Amino acid sequence: MKNTKGFWGFLIFAFAFYGISQLLMVMNIIPYHYVNTMVFIAINIILAVSLHIVIGVTGQFSLGHAGFLAIGAYVSAIMTMKLQLPFFVALFVGGTIAALAGLVVGIPSLRLKGDYLAIATLGFGEIIRIMFLNIDYVGGAAGMQVSHLTTWTYAFVCLVITIVVIVNLTNSSHGRACISIREDEIAADAMGINTTYYKVAAFTLGSFFAGVAGGLYAHNFYIIQPGNFGFIKSIDILIFVVLGGLGSMSGAVIAAILLTVVSTFLQGYAETRMIIYSLVLIIVMLYRPQGLMGTSEITSWFKKKGGKSNDNRTTA
Repeated sequence: MKNTKGFWGFLIFAFAFYGISQLLMVMNIIPYHYVNTMVFIAINIILAVSLHIVIGVTGQFSLGHAGFLAIGAYVSAIMTMKLQLPFFVALFVGGTIAALAGLVVGIPSLRLKGDYLAIATLGFGEIIRIMFLNIDYVGGAAGMQVSHLTTWTYAFVCLVITIVVIVNLTNSSHGRACISIREDEIAADAMGINTTYYKVAAFTLGSFFAGVAGGLYAHNFYIIQPGNFGFIKSIDILIFVVLGGLGSMSGAVIAAILLTVVSTFLQGYAETRMIIYSLVLIIVMLYRPQGLMGTSEITSWFKKKGGKSNDNRTTA
């Protein structure tokens, strides 16, 4: 993506969208609750993309992503509320601590495969939740009060950085090594690829961005509680990736947008939201098991159209 038309096209589109949306906010054309929904969409996209690098690119099934979200949320809240540090510093520190946790967890657990890895990461997520539940310094079960510091600008900039980093990584030789592990780990190992190294590196990078999303998430509300980061939260993030298509970052982004909008409109009906989630997953698994986008990206559609038009001109 770097130094290509796609890279610069993405940046131009992204910042044009930001400029237009910011202008509409200043003119009060976009109401506050819609702005909050946009921020929440950006946070969910970061979470979806950060899990995509673990499951979609490297092929490692993780159910503990909410644990890294919780670490980033609580660490960044401590940085701003207890230590009075700037918000951008708190986001970076929260992401870094989450990455270190991902490194510590990833080294032993990523030697496991399939269901065993899912159970190990699920256990980690529950350990983190119970740990914060019993620490009085961060409020315990009652939760921790947090200042509302997350803005559309912070959320958008973090989103763009996340997408640029992960797309560039995926298109690099390191990304191709991760994809080879997803396709056939035994063959990748036989070809001399250090599979453990790349799995841990992808897991750590995904944990970092999940931690950044946690910082944005914590400061988008006025209180955070351990119950916000339970098993159901991990499933919510997993649904973004599965529904969008394993291996497709565009699919993860689209699914995060669609499900966040649905969730926003059904906030007062928690049971209905879960029923809709379940029905959507069942329908997708029955009629499109590869997800909305499969393993393809939106950019590939434009390339195909361009190729067809070129062929037509050549034939003519």
